[in-house]
Amino acid sequence: MPTPLNLVPFFASLLDSCLSTKNLIKLKQIHAKIISVGISRHDFIRSKLVSNYAACAQMLDATHIFSLTNRQSTFLYNSLIRGFSSLNLFSQSLSLFRQMLYAHKPIDRHTLPTVLKSCAGLSALRLGRQVHLVVLANGFGSDVPNLSALITMYSKCGDLVSARWVFDKMPEMNSVTWSAMMAGYGMHGNSGEVFVLFEQMVNAGVLPDGMTFTTVLTACSHGGLTDKGREYFEMMKGRFGLRPRLEHYTCMVDMLGRAGCVEEAEVLIEGMEVEPDEALWGALLGACKIHRKVDVAERVAEKIYGRRLSATSL
Repeated sequence: MPTPLNLVPFFASLLDSCLSTKNLIKLKQIHAKIISVGISRHDFIRSKLVSNYAACAQMLDATHIFSLTNRQSTFLYNSLIRGFSSLNLFSQSLSLFRQMLYAHKPIDRHTLPTVLKSCAGLSALRLGRQVHLVVLANGFGSDVPNLSALITMYSKCGDLVSARWVFDKMPEMNSVTWSAMMAGYGMHGNSGEVFVLFEQMVNAGVLPDGMTFTTVLTACSHGGLTDKGREYFEMMKGRFGLRPRLEHYTCMVDMLGRAGCVEEAEVLIEGMEVEPDEALWGALLGACKIHRKVDVAERVAEKIYGRRLSATSL
């Protein structure tokens, strides 16, 4: 009969599989079994539980187990910092980062991108600049995820000059980096530079991905560039073989709705390869209201009501 310690690798493996699916019900079932077999106080198991509960947005459970853990590693701090940041609890995320520094825990390459995201969420430019120095001091000045996070932080904090400086100094770039810089220009209304960077990216041999096209289509929508948006949407499918996801259709509906092309937006939704959500229908209804398209609004309302009715009857 296996002893409790011999069961640790088995349950650690179960928790790893649970982490990838973020299945809270399964996590609680595994946790209950861990308690019943007597290994809930094992620090390795506790670390797995902390990362799982944080990934499932159960921060009260995660922080409680963290407080009981004897070895509060960098991995655990990273899990909690990321968990708070993913819930837009940026102040708590940064507070935990400060706690990590006070505890003299080493920083790894996964720590600072999340910290920079929290700085951006609070528009804390001064703190973001200090974290930039921490990035350099810890030897991550050539790390693509850290530098991409810096670009996003500077852009969201309104310092586009610094964002571009980081971008231009990067020794290598991937699609995330290019998309981050394009998003920076897009959020500041410089759609022309977004298109220039897109072409430079493709010419540099970096293939755009779904995130890239979300950035470009958003820039088209906010800039009122409907024809450009249509062009990039078709390019996404025809030239690069990417299947549009819900966020791409949402960008297109938003763009067409702003331009008054409400019927075209309706046809686009009808031909979607993915299931529309209520937010997408809501965007179309909003456009109907602005442009007084009563007939389209009535059809959309019927579809939404019909979907809800069929869902409740299942």
